[in-house]
Amino acid sequence: MPPFRSITIAALILAAGAGARAAEVSVAVAANFTAPMQKIATMFEADTGHKAVLSFGATGKFYAQMANGAPFDVFLAADDSTPAKMDKEERTVPGSRFTYAIGRLVLWSAQPGYVDSQGQVLKSGDFKHIAVANPKLAPYGLAATQTLQKMGLLDGLQPRFVLGENISQTYQFISTGNAPLGFVALSQVMVDGKIDKGSYWQVPEDMHEPIRQDAVVLRRAEANPAASALVQYLKGDKARAVIKAYGYSF
Repeated sequence: MPPFRSITIAALILAAGAGARAAEVSVAVAANFTAPMQKIATMFEADTGHKAVLSFGATGKFYAQMANGAPFDVFLAADDSTPAKMDKEERTVPGSRFTYAIGRLVLWSAQPGYVDSQGQVLKSGDFKHIAVANPKLAPYGLAATQTLQKMGLLDGLQPRFVLGENISQTYQFISTGNAPLGFVALSQVMVDGKIDKGSYWQVPEDMHEPIRQDAVVLRRAEANPAASALVQYLKGDKARAVIKAYGYSF
């Protein structure tokens, strides 16, 4: 057999073997982590051959879905309490839980100059609506209400709340002008390491409980190679560079 044919056949065998090892992982992703996870999933597939099928939404809603048998393999929550609760309920792979990011909250407006750098606009009351993610479903919404409580403004502003089901819907309310301002994740308004549109106040971290975001592998995916590969990939330098670029810390 000519050498070039041997090489071609060997390459085909290797490719077939790689294809056989590739697998899919179904991932429930907190809405605030949409943009970085889309980038990471593309990199993950290119580097490993495994495919991550992503669904985005509110952490509380995902929890309810999984409690009712939703077929997710990996859960990237917007908090640490929900995955911890799932651990106690023995619905996760023991030891798989870890913090993949620590989020930051911002008060943001699509209008330049509307939100000042100290958040004093909240005290002026010169607005009819303020967008906040539902604090019962979304940890960023809970952080927003904790911030307003600490400022002594919660009771006065709560009647003006426009509640988003998740942080993505909350962002849409503000970006479309349905609310002139609101609380969103820093990652939603940051591009290439900077906020380049609208106006904002980055909420000091001591104004609310830390937004520690944990990931966990569900029991159904214990033998899924793509699930374990994704978890390892999220801990690696490539993924962490993307996560950091969107304003998260670790």
